Amino acid sequence: MNDMSMEQLVAELRKMIRFKPDIDTGDLVLIVADDPRLITYGVITDIEADTTRRDPWWHVHMQMLAVPLQEMTWTLRMEQMCGREIFTMGGKKRFMAPVLIEYGHSPTQLKKDGPGQQKKKPGLRVIK
Repeated sequence: MNDMSMEQLVAELRKMIRFKPDIDTGDLVLIVADDPRLITYGVITDIEADTTRRDPWWHVHMQMLAVPLQEMTWTLRMEQMCGREIFTMGGKKRFMAPVLIEYGHSPTQLKKDGPGQQKKKPGLRVIK
């Protein structure tokens, strides 16, 4: 993966991971850095408008999922925080996109069950 361009890497990741079209507090985001090459996840803890700029920029507060958790804030445009474009920070390419997480079933379970077969209902059940 180190010999791929950032654009090629993001194209490959788009084939493997489903992304949300928008972003919100509590979302899991995939973060990719070009130099040093890094692929990691973070959780959005807050998004607030940057009132010092005329154009809409946002302070995106997040915690990188590392040990220990790493708090950071990036100032981004909507296209950048929603994975619509690759951007630079300090001259280094970055990519960030909210990951679509579907609850109630797993893709591997659906493959095992196949279409038309009865699937378990998601959620909690009462055990007596």
